[in-house]
Amino acid sequence: MAKPTGPLARLSPVGVVERTQVATASAEDAFAVASSYQVRLEWDPFVSTQHLINTDTPGKGVRTFTRSRHGLGMVSEYLTYRPPTHMGMKMVTGPWFFRTFSGSWHFKDLGEGRLEVVYRYRYDCRPAWLQPVSHCIGNALLGRDIERRVAAFVRGIEDPVIVARAQAEAAERHG
Repeated sequence: MAKPTGPLARLSPVGVVERTQVATASAEDAFAVASSYQVRLEWDPFVSTQHLINTDTPGKGVRTFTRSRHGLGMVSEYLTYRPPTHMGMKMVTGPWFFRTFSGSWHFKDLGEGRLEVVYRYRYDCRPAWLQPVSHCIGNALLGRDIERRVAAFVRGIEDPVIVARAQAEAAERHG
């Protein structure tokens, strides 16, 4: 197959969407909120339901079920779970148009009570021959989604009520 030229040459063979925002929070608080399934619906504009599968404790290898507000469902598995700096998940089953899909949170302490929050999606669409178009569309749609999610997440980790509930849930799990 010939290599694409012109604008198509700049397209990634895998779609990547990432957003970064600075928050006034600790990595511990951010990690607790990101891994809380009881308070998720209070801050996450994307999720209509989400829960762990066959366990109450998130961790590497643990699976989750998520249904978006658009009605799409996905089973994901934690690839990494490293409190308090990052977690990553990959799709096990999900919408037919994703060949692969993964997402990750990264938290970096910037000092003085400031935290860098990075949220990233990596995905590959099917059919393969349509990827130059589907990745452009995916980057636009997922870009809007991830922008809203990161902004909502930052509001959540800066909300003392949400943080307290997420920390209580984490303490109960590790009790």
